[in-house]
Amino acid sequence: MSQIVVERDVAIVMDDGLELRADVYRPDSEAPVPALMTMGPYGKGVRYQDHYKHSWDFLTKAHPDLLKGSQHRWLTWETVDPEIWVPWGYAVIRVDSRGAGRSPGYLDILSPRETLDYYHAIEWAGTQKWCNGKVGLNGISYYAINQWHVAALQPPHLAAMIPWEGAADSYRDFFRHGGILSNKFLETWYPRQITAIQHGNPDAPQDPWLAESASGPDQISEAELLSNRMATLANVRAREMDDEWYQGRSPDWTKVVVPFLSAANWAGFGLHPRGNFSAFSHAASTDKWLEVHPGRHEEWFYLEYGMQLQKRFLDYFLKGEKNGWQEEPRVLLNIRRPFGDSFELRKESEWPLNRTDWTKLYLDAEAGALAWHAPEQAGAASFNAGSENIRWLSPPLERETEFTGPLSLTLHVSSSTEDADLFVTLQAFSPDGREVEFPGTVDPHTPLAQGWLRASHRKLCESRSLPYQPYHSHDDKQPLRPGEVYELLIEIWPTCIVLPSGYRLALDVRGADFARDPGIEAISPYRGSGPWLHDDASDRPASIFGGTTTIHTAPGRESFLLLPIIPERR
Repeated sequence: MSQIVVERDVAIVMDDGLELRADVYRPDSEAPVPALMTMGPYGKGVRYQDHYKHSWDFLTKAHPDLLKGSQHRWLTWETVDPEIWVPWGYAVIRVDSRGAGRSPGYLDILSPRETLDYYHAIEWAGTQKWCNGKVGLNGISYYAINQWHVAALQPPHLAAMIPWEGAADSYRDFFRHGGILSNKFLETWYPRQITAIQHGNPDAPQDPWLAESASGPDQISEAELLSNRMATLANVRAREMDDEWYQGRSPDWTKVVVPFLSAANWAGFGLHPRGNFSAFSHAASTDKWLEVHPGRHEEWFYLEYGMQLQKRFLDYFLKGEKNGWQEEPRVLLNIRRPFGDSFELRKESEWPLNRTDWTKLYLDAEAGALAWHAPEQAGAASFNAGSENIRWLSPPLERETEFTGPLSLTLHVSSSTEDADLFVTLQAFSPDGREVEFPGTVDPHTPLAQGWLRASHRKLCESRSLPYQPYHSHDDKQPLRPGEVYELLIEIWPTCIVLPSGYRLALDVRGADFARDPGIEAISPYRGSGPWLHDDASDRPASIFGGTTTIHTAPGRESFLLLPIIPERR
């Protein structure tokens, strides 16, 4: 291995004079190299194997040869391994964002101020004598989300990026699914991964490389820590509609022009995949690719498949290597089949696929099932929104069928109260009754697809809505009149599955988070929706969201699931 120069706590001066702290790993060579950067609040001095031991143990048990050639000396959560990338001819830079880790200041995650800091950090890196003037971004989740944000500012030295499983629209992807507060994840993630590493926290983990606190030498009181950070959960709890606060934490796709490889996960409902699909569809970049894979959210990033994919893309844009990347088809899909751990990589030219046969699967309340034809008689099915659900089951498939793409659900709904939350889940079952499920980004038993909508948020943005992807404006709350029927169009996040003949699709509709039998807790604390749960009592008071919800089906009032069926290539 070539020698690696390590510089710790390097100061990067911001436009307002505040100094962010960075760790730099680079080749011991006079030749300038491109830089790979991440910036965020998780702590550049927090060792992956220590603070995220459960995830690391899972990865190394499942993949004993993970990151072959590395001694795993300098790993941090969701970032590239310097022991791999520096010998590949890159400088690796990790920056503690403002107010986090060893960087002082006011902690405000995903904020415009944090994004501006990222801009200045990129420009600092691109002008260092050891850098060839090209900076790339490559990281998972948070370190993917903020790539979209800073790319919209168009830093001159930003040359390419790989947002690996990263939300984009802070309202729709992250904080409020369909207008419903996604509180449970924030309540666990924020204290464990954000405030635990806030600058000056005396209880922060140790930085094993500096033998000091990962949050700097200062020890600040709890009251001072509280006053020195944005109350993120309080804001999302208080802000039900999509306002300037959320929009300031979301990218402007018209300004994202840098080349990128957007890597999504088929089973990341609640946070990870929607932004990756949206970016590919809407960003102004002309050099853009979409890749989709299964597995845990950090898993495929570190597998040989993911590593070589990242290297080839970045070598092309940051080093100018003629490796044929520009001829690579723009969409790379790892196609899923039931009960298997092997996936077929298939290359396509667009998303959604042009050959998609958009097919309606109708709800028939009279028959209590799904059908390929519209119901001939009126029917209604009701459930207690606080404790019950309805599962609609299709006939057995007559032939092997592929479903790949976004989905939408049209429901005609009435409620006994002035509002209703709808949680919809797509499932599939084998002829012997086994559910088709996959290890997801966090939940080991993830269904095929999920979607959400608060009925009072049913207003559509006509200019941005598509038949297969309704887009709600979330700017005008329209309460229901009890007993009156309303049409709701619900976005369901994309899926991919090839089902053999004899298998059935199922649609689960309820007024609370999808959850399987509690017995599954013996295997995992999650029951089908991972940590992305919506149970905040102030956002979902039982007096409003615990009533009776009724789904209506009838000729001229069809409720249906719009499916992306993919015919074989000809």
